[in-house]
Amino acid sequence: MFLFAFCPSPFAGRIMAFRFEILKVDGAARLGKMTTPHGRVDTPAFMPVGTQGTVKSMTPAELEKAGAQIILSNTYHLFLRPGPDLMRKFGGLHRFMDWKGPILTDSGGFQVYSLAAIRKVRDEGVTFRSHLDGSSHFLSPEIAIEVQRALGSDIMMCLDECPPYPAEYKEVERALVRTARWAKRSRQCEVNPGQALFGIIQGGIYPELRKKGVETIVSLGFDGYALGGLSVGEPKPAMMETVACSAPLLPSGSPRYLMGVGTPEDIVEAISYGMDLFDCVIPTRSARHGLLFTNEGNVVIKNARFRDDDSPLDRLCDCYACRNFSRAYLRHLFIAREILAIILNTIHNLRFYMSLMERARQAIGEGAYGDFRRTFKDSRSQLSQGGKKA
Repeated sequence: MFLFAFCPSPFAGRIMAFRFEILKVDGAARLGKMTTPHGRVDTPAFMPVGTQGTVKSMTPAELEKAGAQIILSNTYHLFLRPGPDLMRKFGGLHRFMDWKGPILTDSGGFQVYSLAAIRKVRDEGVTFRSHLDGSSHFLSPEIAIEVQRALGSDIMMCLDECPPYPAEYKEVERALVRTARWAKRSRQCEVNPGQALFGIIQGGIYPELRKKGVETIVSLGFDGYALGGLSVGEPKPAMMETVACSAPLLPSGSPRYLMGVGTPEDIVEAISYGMDLFDCVIPTRSARHGLLFTNEGNVVIKNARFRDDDSPLDRLCDCYACRNFSRAYLRHLFIAREILAIILNTIHNLRFYMSLMERARQAIGEGAYGDFRRTFKDSRSQLSQGGKKA
């Protein structure tokens, strides 16, 4: 069993209130600003995933250049390695990884869900075996909060139970009830000054359970609210219907986070329903596999047709990869399995996502998000149906 001392937080002396402001609303789409102890986040925002205290193949400086204002790290992984005691010793995750911007930490609920064969969930918490060495560990709502205090994240997430898809109504309802109990226990925990705590709403794709989840979690009074348990295998239309019916039920003055989503198309659609925050491994994982997002469609860079293509990857992109290298060179690096291929691919994919968020915010600010959404959706649809492709 992994044990650690519950020591006083090294952040106790820093006090800066978490704030969220809505600057403009265009339909249901919202232009906002979050203020955290480590700076401002303009919303809608996409959070690159830095599971183990690093966004794979990116330095903090490159993340900042790409336009990232906030990143996500994971409690489960950092709980196992290097551990919360070491995080306290080094003054928290920001200092440990030299990231000066805000950090949101997931509670580990999704990772525990993915360990279905080697974990046991009960009301007290979750007992699971480490994916690293098979050692036994216990994670409760209180421990999840204490680990996140040690990490010093700007935004913490409550431990939740994420039901699988498909799941029967009763199973989803049990997970919803347990998540609510854990949220209440999390709400009673001490947090660092300025540290925000978000509640997670479960309920699968059942509208009445989502409504019940919203009512229960919102009644506890969190700093923000997340829709969890989506993007776990359910059909896309069902996911979007769930977002569409859940988002309007969330408090208008609090940030709304759609966990684990997603593709550019998913994000643009979810913004139109009033969601503010997003995270997903898609841009970084796709980069490592040679799938690149561009304004002219997706590019599989290993394809032979790019062998002598002297054009930039994306003519409309201002990232380092697009400004300095050809598709032919990027293909050569990927085929040769050079580390630089993954670095340049990731720089581009993350910049594409950040640019998409910037354009979405601009459109909301100009009262033109509906036109932006339609144009984006139409262009992606044409590409998928055999129109112009990069």
